[in-house]
Amino acid sequence: MELEVLKNSFHQHVRDLQDRITREMQALDPQLVMKEDPWTRTDHAGHPGGGGITRAFQGELFENAGVNTSCVHGKIDPQFAKHLQGSGDEMWAAGISLIIHPKNPRVPTVHANFRMIHQGNKFWFGGGADLTPYYPYEDDFTYFHGIWKKAAGTDYETMKKTCDEYFNNSHRGLEMRGIGGIFFDHMNSGNTEEDVKKVKHLSEHFIESYFPIVKKRMSENWNEEDEDFMLHRRGRYVEFNLLHDRGTLFGLRTNGRVDSILISLPARCKYSYQYKPKVGSPHEKMWGYYTPKAW
Repeated sequence: MELEVLKNSFHQHVRDLQDRITREMQALDPQLVMKEDPWTRTDHAGHPGGGGITRAFQGELFENAGVNTSCVHGKIDPQFAKHLQGSGDEMWAAGISLIIHPKNPRVPTVHANFRMIHQGNKFWFGGGADLTPYYPYEDDFTYFHGIWKKAAGTDYETMKKTCDEYFNNSHRGLEMRGIGGIFFDHMNSGNTEEDVKKVKHLSEHFIESYFPIVKKRMSENWNEEDEDFMLHRRGRYVEFNLLHDRGTLFGLRTNGRVDSILISLPARCKYSYQYKPKVGSPHEKMWGYYTPKAW
């Protein structure tokens, strides 16, 4: 199949997935307000360089969320180009990136992205999905990982390990920001058509991996201690996104749209000096799950 056909097919796929995820969120949260914001960019040389569709959400169930797609192309900073896999200083990239921060602390935060990148003579793929829960519901963690185990097949263990090692705050002793999931980067088997199929297949499992958990927990009551713990863990989420996240850096270095990139940050978070959850609380138990485990 021609490369341009594959690229267009992938871009259309993430646009369709954006619509499906939007409908799932709207069905669960009737108060959800969506601001759709199409945007364009210029490349490093000042020429038209594609753009994307940002969808920012605020609601009663989903406190704030972003479900974004983009397809960008053109010249990039030559110094930044040296840090990528391909050759030359021109790039094409398309993908979907999402973050959902619920208001109820019994419902986990989730992040996912799936992308395709072309630079010079090379194509590669990256992405994954990971869960950040605030209450120790082990069955939810097992369910989430079970869906991705089914989706990734024999690649699951490698993708899980990569996720565990990437989504952690290395400045805090490798404390994970959540309970992981799958993550892959620089994937290129040499067969671009098969790689496109694989990444599409993985992305198709996001809805199944997350929204059944939301439906299960969305009506549960919570208290001030639950909320306080969630806000402190969101603070850790902010630390990772601003200090370590390669996607944030990639977006900013390729002249992406700042508000669309930083939409991953929660609407509210909290920081307290040497914060620790209350001894004997469910939150102390939850704290023990922010480390690699077999699910």
